[in-house]
Amino acid sequence: MTPLENGSVAAVADVEPGLPVDVLRRVFGYDAFRGEQREIVEHVVGGGDALVLMPTGGGKSLCYQIPALVRPGVGVVISPLIALMQDQVDALRALGVRAGFLNSTQDFDERRMVEAEFLAGELDLLYLAPERLQSEATLSLLDRGEVALFAIDEAHCVASWGHDFRPDYLALSALHERWPKVPRIALTATATKATHAEIAARLKLEDARHFVASFDRPNIQYRIATKNDPKKQLLDLLRTEHAGDAGIVYCLSRASVEKTAEFLVRNGIEALPYHAGLDARTRAANQARFLREDGLVVVATIAFGMGIDKPDVRFVAHLDLPKSIEGYYQETGRAGRDGLPSTAWLAYGLQDVVQQRKLIETSEGDDAHRRRLTAHLDAMLALCETIDCRRVRLLAYFGQHSERCGNCDTCLTPPESWDGTVAAQKLLSTVVRLKRERNQKFGAGQIIDILLGRKTAKVIQFDHDALSVFGIGTELREAEWRGVVRQLLAQDLLAVEGEYGTLVLTDSSGEVLRGQRQVMLRREPERPTRTAKEPKAAQAGRKVPVDLPEAAVPVFELLRAWRAATAKEQGVPAYVIFHDATLREIATTVPSTLDQLGTISGVGENKLAKYGQPILDVLAGQPEGTEADDTH
Repeated sequence: MTPLENGSVAAVADVEPGLPVDVLRRVFGYDAFRGEQREIVEHVVGGGDALVLMPTGGGKSLCYQIPALVRPGVGVVISPLIALMQDQVDALRALGVRAGFLNSTQDFDERRMVEAEFLAGELDLLYLAPERLQSEATLSLLDRGEVALFAIDEAHCVASWGHDFRPDYLALSALHERWPKVPRIALTATATKATHAEIAARLKLEDARHFVASFDRPNIQYRIATKNDPKKQLLDLLRTEHAGDAGIVYCLSRASVEKTAEFLVRNGIEALPYHAGLDARTRAANQARFLREDGLVVVATIAFGMGIDKPDVRFVAHLDLPKSIEGYYQETGRAGRDGLPSTAWLAYGLQDVVQQRKLIETSEGDDAHRRRLTAHLDAMLALCETIDCRRVRLLAYFGQHSERCGNCDTCLTPPESWDGTVAAQKLLSTVVRLKRERNQKFGAGQIIDILLGRKTAKVIQFDHDALSVFGIGTELREAEWRGVVRQLLAQDLLAVEGEYGTLVLTDSSGEVLRGQRQVMLRREPERPTRTAKEPKAAQAGRKVPVDLPEAAVPVFELLRAWRAATAKEQGVPAYVIFHDATLREIATTVPSTLDQLGTISGVGENKLAKYGQPILDVLAGQPEGTEADDTH
């Protein structure tokens, strides 16, 4: 991570040497900061403002949690994630951090208790939803206490150029006016240069220090497949590569969410639906199960996921085309937060392009808004249709240069490009003939039937078999013609119009028809039944954790079983107890004393005191409740 720019920041106070690292070790159980976490932490501890762009799983939360523990007062965290505040607070309390929240889910007595703790200085961190800062009662409460810092999480919500705009975030610019001496740190995982600039302007952070990490998530394998019965394609992915794994499947509509979840359940995959049409209790219950249980799949609209801190999500699948790369990156970033190999898989077809173009054309808002939506979609289509490395294209969207990754579908199974100029001319000529000779416009299906010379009822009804272009495209299969249409739409050489998604020419179509522009198209390669990096054990349906020695697998499973029982007893997600990565290290090293266990990454002082002996008992094979050797 490197600072993108340094504004004219006022000099900040010196930080007591070693204090942030000491907190990192004692509380969180980590020996060292990653990237420039340390520089960010020390800058904020010293009173400086910061704008931090860091990928999901990159450790953003430590950048404000540690300063809140080091500075006098209470760190106030602004988060839109009301449904997850309880879990966030539970995770901090498990570390021995005094955390609380104020939101609409609490009754009067609960809010009064948290307010009293805040005023008495008995909290380290207080989580608030942004709309609470529009209440004079909340502002007055903060005036009467001591605020260590303001952390604005999910800061892209302030940007209309971004993908998740929240009007309540606009009021957060007032924080600096009311509390000019309290440092602010705004954080997000997704921002282009335009979004970055808008966040800085709207939150009045132009003079803050800006930190921009690499957006690369090398542990995620990006794959985009042409749709061919997408639910069955998804089922094949889960059975062959992700049997028993936790994952998220995104669909565009509520109906598709319900049908996909039902399909997976019928085929032996434990799956739960999540969308805004479900009642609040069902949504909360399904989200809680996903967070607390191992191996569940949630099928959801994009209403699900922001702030999901489940570290062992092994795959994110999209059955419909995302509207923007920012949204796609944010959603796929929910996989592999623990740094272990994970999959981002997208099924994409012609109908996706037609549907998204149609949605933009009929969307509310002015021409500038539609142009913005079109720019987002064009970038997403370019990612889908590229013959180059997906990761190179993805990172370039965020303004970052990278080399071929070797861990995406186009690197593992390179597609071919072919000169599709003649095919494009034939297809565009068919659109022209229908308009000129019959004053008609049709969708892709009818045009492809004409090119293939099919005498369907509709072709005969409209006398389209008499057109000069009838049957001139038999050199390509229907699936290949659909690919041609899709890619011409992606390259703005063809457009979608009207309620029924009819195809029309664009300003650029004439260059192709006149032979002034070459059209290179992507040819899909034949995909192997399993990827190059898939463990063989997955084919047999047996889950062996990646990179875990065979001898450590039974120990790891014992530890997972202990963790699941402990989490259930305490009513918290399993990862609040320990992440998989910590259990893997314990299973591999098999510590025999508390001192040895305390050296494991992720085992801080509070967790060592609380869970150390039970873990040693599991490792020693002692039944729970057996008196332990007090030499530990």
